[in-house]
Amino acid sequence: MKKDDKASISLIKILGISLVLIFMTSIGVMASNASLTSVKIILSNDYEMTVLTSKTTVGEILEENHIVLLEDETVTPDKQEELPDNKTIKIVKKTEEEQGIAKEEAVVTTEEILATYDTIVEKIVTEQVEIPFETITKEATGEGTKQNQVIQKGQNGLKEVKYKVKYQNDVEIERTEISSTILKEPVDKIVQVRTVQVTSRGTERTATTNPALTASSSLAKKVEGITPTVKTMNTSAYDACVKCCGKTNGITSSGAKASPWYTIAAGKGYKIGTIIYIPYFKNKPNGGWFVVQDRGGAISNNKIDIFMSTHSECLQFGRRNLECYIYEF
Repeated sequence: MKKDDKASISLIKILGISLVLIFMTSIGVMASNASLTSVKIILSNDYEMTVLTSKTTVGEILEENHIVLLEDETVTPDKQEELPDNKTIKIVKKTEEEQGIAKEEAVVTTEEILATYDTIVEKIVTEQVEIPFETITKEATGEGTKQNQVIQKGQNGLKEVKYKVKYQNDVEIERTEISSTILKEPVDKIVQVRTVQVTSRGTERTATTNPALTASSSLAKKVEGITPTVKTMNTSAYDACVKCCGKTNGITSSGAKASPWYTIAAGKGYKIGTIIYIPYFKNKPNGGWFVVQDRGGAISNNKIDIFMSTHSECLQFGRRNLECYIYEF
């Protein structure tokens, strides 16, 4: 074979290979173009632009086209969502409400940040704590009216308690009792309930007038249509201290928290919710209107205990026989 013939064959081979490569490249380009999607992007200033993309999520399309959302802008659909059927992405300004919420969520004060790094200090603290005495009632049997008689006064005990206390920024955040030692045992209060025979002396009567009709108290409004019973009752006072209640949370037998010049503790003969008007207190903020919310171990149906703000106020009031208008539902 001549040299010229060989050269011709080589040239034909080269041209054939080139054509095959060009054909394959064209197919790849066509396939690539076929997967591109035309997407309309509307910016917050109403400018519209159309882009070709192979991306499928909103965030990817924005990133591909170097579009960054400002703090006061939002996009529809969200960045994490797929491109919608209408092939449109819209960027708008946030509403004032949305911006306000974002600011509230973002604001963290320097003090709050530093507070998380405050050193927690532990101290061992020893305190003396009173042990409330218990009241023991000795019941008596027989017919007649029962009266309470204290035959042994109660006395609080005393104990020394050791605590492990945690402080952060000089504020107590946790207290754990480690041990306790009794310094003085409490002395129980013993009440004897004895029965005495009494004759009826008309101590309870039906009222001839109804004070609720002329009062402005909300409690009075509830009983305008009820005729009260008038009775002289032995009245004392208590507050939410350990000496009066053996506890300090002020929670009454009804489950409600006691309120000064509102709450009364009465005997079981009066239902929880019974409203009592006491003329002696008509010049007080409550106008003299109270509601039975509590009970007491030493309280009979002839005695009531009025809840006051402080222990000194209770001591100053002492014990008095007062006329009471009782409204029972």
